[in-house]
Amino acid sequence: MGVSALMSEIETDVIIAGAGIAGATLALALRQAGLTPVLIDPVVFDAQVAPTFDGRASAIAYAAFRQWGVLGVGAALAPHAQRIEQILVTDGQTPGAATGGPRPFFLRFDSAESADRSGGEPLGYLIENRHIRAALAQAVIDAGIEVLAPARVASARFEPREAVVTLTDGRIRRAPLAVGADGKGSVIRTEAGIGAVGWDYPQTGVVATVRLERPHEGVAHEYFLPGGPFAILPLTGDRASLVWTETTARGAALKTARPEIFQAHLRRRFGDFLGEVIVEGPVFTYPLSLNLAERLVAPRAALLGDSAHGIHPIAGQGLNLGLKSVAALAETLVEAARLGEDIGSPVVLERYAAWRRFDTATLAAGTDLFVRLFSNDNPLLRLARGAGMAAVNRIGPARRFFMTEAGGAVGDLPRLLKGEAL
Repeated sequence: MGVSALMSEIETDVIIAGAGIAGATLALALRQAGLTPVLIDPVVFDAQVAPTFDGRASAIAYAAFRQWGVLGVGAALAPHAQRIEQILVTDGQTPGAATGGPRPFFLRFDSAESADRSGGEPLGYLIENRHIRAALAQAVIDAGIEVLAPARVASARFEPREAVVTLTDGRIRRAPLAVGADGKGSVIRTEAGIGAVGWDYPQTGVVATVRLERPHEGVAHEYFLPGGPFAILPLTGDRASLVWTETTARGAALKTARPEIFQAHLRRRFGDFLGEVIVEGPVFTYPLSLNLAERLVAPRAALLGDSAHGIHPIAGQGLNLGLKSVAALAETLVEAARLGEDIGSPVVLERYAAWRRFDTATLAAGTDLFVRLFSNDNPLLRLARGAGMAAVNRIGPARRFFMTEAGGAVGDLPRLLKGEAL
């Protein structure tokens, strides 16, 4: 049987295991460019957008937000997107974010400094994950993309000319390429023979949404305490998302604490610079770890999102890293298809891997170093990190570089991150 005859029997162009934020964004990009993806996920969209499913909010780089604009999701997200106008990073030994003004060692990033490079865009946007999921789900439905959910990948076989994915209910799907966007325990990654390295941190991320008495004015605060960072991330409507890093034992205790006890601990950490702080909704806890796939691709397989990398939230760049990879993979596959290439061939997939390998490894190593440098009270390390923060704060070009990096606009950008259609 010839290659063309075999390809005609393949039902879809790309099988995407995982219909979360990264997987759904990839599906939209491929469909917009004329390819046919199918999404597979154990959880239906209705459950993914429930307030109790994912309590996190994400700091979205302005370049990543451009991608959603190109894909037709930006308008739905705009009412829920809080501009980040300033970021204040403060180092201290005592609780009470920003109490008494900035400490001797602090960093301040202001969107006005990078306006000429970003076209007036902010440092980024804070958006609750449930709103991101809802906008993507509706866009996927509107685009007519096939979604198999609830459905779970049982196994995958990678043959010379196709990937064969078997679901737990016995259904089989075939395509030139299978993409693993199915999380830390990715079946696609395991079945493709790609190993992973990493370790757990002795920390838990405690996440809650609070309403503020005073306006936050678009300022994000990252306050480093000995147990880990305490982040106050501005949301729409004078609310904030708290990402409160604690030891594993303390995180578990906070998760089950009575509301008045949690509120008392929160007040100690938060201080009173934004007035009274009232918790809205449930408290979520997430174990923190570093996980890095040994490779991004294998024959007929590619990895995205948490399947490829899971990093500490200290820099708020985990989701942005995945969205960069979405843009790179989509562009690589679309260009290959337009040239008549086999989109699942090793030569095509290696272009994607080469594009994203260095950035992924560098950010993973950098966040791990940050965790070790800042989640402690060692006086020598405190002195070193304080001197470094003070130096960056005094050097305008260094500050502007970090702001551009945080905005996702550094390096060889895929077209979607530039705001250009494929």
